[in-house]
Parts: sequence; structure tokens; C-alpha cells
Amino acid sequence: MLSVIIPTEGVEQTAVATLAALVPGAAAGIIREVLLVDGTRNGVIERVADVAGCRFIGFEGSSQGAARAAGALQARSPWLMFLPAGAVLETGWIEETTQFIQAVSSSGRDRAAVFRYARSPYSDTGLGDIFRAVARKLVGPLGDQGLLIARDHYDRIGGYPPQARRSEAQLLRRLGRSSRTMLRSRIVMVG
Repeated sequence: MLSVIIPTEGVEQTAVATLAALVPGAAAGIIREVLLVDGTRNGVIERVADVAGCRFIGFEGSSQGAARAAGALQARSPWLMFLPAGAVLETGWIEETTQFIQAVSSSGRDRAAVFRYARSPYSDTGLGDIFRAVARKLVGPLGDQGLLIARDHYDRIGGYPPQARRSEAQLLRRLGRSSRTMLRSRIVMVG
């Protein structure tokens, strides 16, 4: 069972797209809870959480790291999945995630996983997309590729530093290449 933590930045459209992609995982019983974390306090995400049956977590701060840390603090499952709002997981993620969790649990080794990034076929390619593609090749996965990690492993490595700039990159760097797995399932960003 896992808790899915989604920092939302107050935007309904991207949050709903991610929630819709998670419905099969909830139906399969792999998702215990979904936490929508928002610091904007505009009420939009709180309504989305209420309608979708998710937990709403308000937090003070404006960084993604602070939002992810606030969500992890409230999560109740032994496994955590961090997804950015607008992330849509492609078919096959449920089986692969289940297999990964079982393999890590039976091996006794600390491992985390990220999803394979895929650009939306409907988005325009800009200069920023080119820079991010080069960065993925040089330094490894970025924060928009999601993260699947056991709660105790997350706690041992110190979690997301709430006040740090680029806390997603810092956590991935602390994990290192040797304890990180790239899943075959792809994550597509919409919106």
C-alpha cells in the first residue's frame, strides 16, 4: 500500500489530470491514500480533494520541497509516491510498481524508483525542454519524474529539505545512482 503525495500549486486542471490517472491504482488496491498538498489557500484544491475523496494538506511556504515534506509528514502508508501535479502515469505502472515494492521488501536493500520521462505529444518543444532533456542525460532524473520510496528509507536519508532550493534534485542526489531504479513505465506531464 502506498500514499501518493501531489503538490498542486492551486491549479485544478493539472491536479485532476493526475488524479484521473491514479484511479486504476486505487481500484487495484495499491493506493491507500492520495494527499493533495497546497500552499496557495485559494480553496480550489481543497474542493478538488473533497470531490475526489483525497486528503487536503495546507502548508506554509512556497517551495515544492516544503509541499512534499508536508505531505510526507502526514502520509500513513509504508510506501510513498511523489508525483508532480500534471503527471499522468501510463498503463502498466500498477503492475510494475507492485513488483518493485515486493522486490525491495524481500531483498532488504534500500532502493527507490523514478518513472521514465516522456514529453507530451501535444506540447510545444521550447528551449527549456531541450535543456531539461540534456540535464536528464547528464545528471539523471529530475523531480518531474516522480519518486517511489519506502517511508523508512525516505526518513533515513532525511527526506525533502523543506527550505532548500531544488530540494527534489538534492534528494535524488542523496539517493545516488546505485540505489535508484528507472522504471519502464513512463510519466507524461500535461498542462
